[in-house]
Amino acid sequence: MVELVRAGGWLMLPIILCSIIAIAIVIERFWTLATTRITPKYVLAQVWTWIKNNQLDSTKLRELRLSSPLGQILAAGLLSSKYGRAAMIDSIEQAAAQVIHDMERYLNTLGTIAAITPLLGLLGTVVGMIRVFSEIMLQGTGNANALAGGISEALISTAAGLTVAIPTFMFHRFFIRKVDSVVLNLEQESIKLVDALHSDRRVDVKSS
Repeated sequence: MVELVRAGGWLMLPIILCSIIAIAIVIERFWTLATTRITPKYVLAQVWTWIKNNQLDSTKLRELRLSSPLGQILAAGLLSSKYGRAAMIDSIEQAAAQVIHDMERYLNTLGTIAAITPLLGLLGTVVGMIRVFSEIMLQGTGNANALAGGISEALISTAAGLTVAIPTFMFHRFFIRKVDSVVLNLEQESIKLVDALHSDRRVDVKSS
């Protein structure tokens, strides 16, 4: 493995660094974007139980807000529900914008890595070919080892760049689709709460 990296030239180092960053982001996003973590089951049912039993107070709201991103959105809507449907929807949208921003964190970095690693590999190809032609100019075509070294540097760096870029691009697209799906789920759950309360119904939050 070390010999392969050496044969690929110095551009293998940024390609390897990009691969390490990409792996770290993929692992972190799999954990962060887990459906059970963002939209746990029965959260809305629990909120509705609190409302019907007149148990909704500041402690319950804080518990809801810290429980999950969905809970954070629902808590924001409940705090503004007494001001009408429009105010409740505005609060939900503001909280949702923050949640979506958090879900999309590092995805641009992942997309950038998918875009630049093939270019780094291509640059390695160019550097390797320059080395080949330089050796030809200085020594002619008789030094087979020097020519083979330059060609290896060109091919290995290109292969390494593509090896990193292809799975990184696939994971980037997967996470983009995952975020879209989760956002739709969050919207559906929030609308259920808004429709259940109606614009003319007030939810009084008791002080603890």
